[in-house]
Amino acid sequence: MTMKNMLKTFAIASVVLFGAVSCSDFLDRPAEDTYTESNFYADDNQCIQGVNYLYNSPWYDVIRGFYRVGECFSGNYYMGDSPYLQFNVNGSDKELRDMSASLWAVNSHSSVVYNRIKRSSGVSKEVKDMCMGEALVWKAYAYFFLVRTFGEVPIIHNISTEVAAGNYNNIYKAPKEDVYNYIVLVLEEAMNLLPKKVANKDGRIDYYSAKALLAKVYLQKAGVTGTLNQADLDKAAELAKDVIENSGRTLLENYSDVFRMQNNKNVEALISWHWDASAQPWTAQNSFQSDLGMNGFDEFADVWGQWNGPSVALQDQFFDLSNTEGSLATMDPAQRSDSDTRRKATMMLPGDKYEYFWTTNGGFDYLRFFYDPDYGPSGTKNASDGAMNSPTGAGCVKFLYGDGNDHMAALGVSAGRMAYGLSTHILRLADVYLVYCEAKLKGPKTSTTDALALKCYNDVRRRAISSGYVDVTSITFEQVWKERNLELALEGDRWYDYVRVGYYNPNFAVADIQAQRRNALTGSNKDLNSVYKSYYETGNWDATGISYNKDQYPIPSSEAILSKIKALPFPSEDVVFNPHLEEEAQPFDLSTITF
Repeated sequence: MTMKNMLKTFAIASVVLFGAVSCSDFLDRPAEDTYTESNFYADDNQCIQGVNYLYNSPWYDVIRGFYRVGECFSGNYYMGDSPYLQFNVNGSDKELRDMSASLWAVNSHSSVVYNRIKRSSGVSKEVKDMCMGEALVWKAYAYFFLVRTFGEVPIIHNISTEVAAGNYNNIYKAPKEDVYNYIVLVLEEAMNLLPKKVANKDGRIDYYSAKALLAKVYLQKAGVTGTLNQADLDKAAELAKDVIENSGRTLLENYSDVFRMQNNKNVEALISWHWDASAQPWTAQNSFQSDLGMNGFDEFADVWGQWNGPSVALQDQFFDLSNTEGSLATMDPAQRSDSDTRRKATMMLPGDKYEYFWTTNGGFDYLRFFYDPDYGPSGTKNASDGAMNSPTGAGCVKFLYGDGNDHMAALGVSAGRMAYGLSTHILRLADVYLVYCEAKLKGPKTSTTDALALKCYNDVRRRAISSGYVDVTSITFEQVWKERNLELALEGDRWYDYVRVGYYNPNFAVADIQAQRRNALTGSNKDLNSVYKSYYETGNWDATGISYNKDQYPIPSSEAILSKIKALPFPSEDVVFNPHLEEEAQPFDLSTITF
């Protein structure tokens, strides 16, 4: 939160500079150079356009940190020599620096947009309240990421006031409890403003979106003092229950449908980043596929994620082979159990085919992609390098959109280089179901027979299990803990589960991470590639000699894990500009907050 970044984001947020398309599009924004903040927000349409960009552009630089923190730290995603895999990330890390700057930018933009709309005239109260509420929810979500990632952080409620007073780099950190309570205040105000939309299908944040996030905040903060606070658990359950029973939201019938472009605005998604493939400005677009997909997955020469992949630890979550030499990636596809449909919707393995990728090319075949030189996206020549390079044998599925024809068919607009329109759902109804379940428990080694908790757990499981699911009549914390990972894996959230439980039961968090198989499979990538290539060409499976490489990287130490649960380091440049970030946090007087 340097002086440079604070002033830059304040300046950008104070002048509307975002290009627009048509008035009916959800992502409409003011036309470039047509307005400034002084003459914009003059009517309902302008207010709506003026808040739309908060759903994408300021969040863009969160993307890489979002995945590294949420999934690599947590053990779900393998990234080779990444400091996030080995728990030695420091303040000079580029992705962490970008993530921090982006989150402060969201805070700045949200504050400025809120204040401009609040002062506007000629706007209906309904639209004015709605847009102000949306801006507050984005502000709250930015702080939710900040406190779970960096721990004690400064509370900057009104950036305009701080800039005017010259305080922008002289602000002390606030204790985590104060930050969480600040988020609660912001979300409660947002709920006072936002409309209640039963079965909301327009993709916009509403009252139940804010309430769902507030439930998650209460669950997260319940143990921040070191012991579980029953009042916070009760409040999390109360809020989640209202969303579950009264919001009109429902789980989609098929799990994989949640992540398809044609379902960008589905009734299960409560809060989403809605990206604009037109890339005007550049930061409005989704670029996840470039980092997570395999070279040649689309026709834009913009994909380079083939050297990483879903971890062996995550494979073990779906089918535990940790007591053997193998993994799901080394299991004969003919023998592999895939009763949980979320596995295929989360990670690609040998034998997998996807009807929703490369739809004009007969679907996508994971192994054919590597070994058929004539097999390419949208009917083009294969642009892969002819080898399976994932050190874990698996490829990512979530956050991938497919090829150009898939994009055009779903959204009616072309994708571009590192520019896609696939929405990123950062809070889903299934998450709220599991928040309720966990709120009815008292941490590890506890159980519940609460009727709604059982219904929520069984509903999530029943959708996932392909056949023969039998409802359970009691659930334990450990069951819910695992279910959260199976349901939300690779969605950028798992590390924050460890942070939450680590607040009050650090031994559980440490032991769970240290038990993971976080490393690659043994032998060179060529060895595993040969197994896959032979299977593709002959139909014979022989993974002899391929095993988990337990000696590749050491098991993370308890000290390293606990230090990162407490707080990730601030970017070095932020500390240079504001030395108070290295000093003790100062209590924040929340009674000074006004809206």
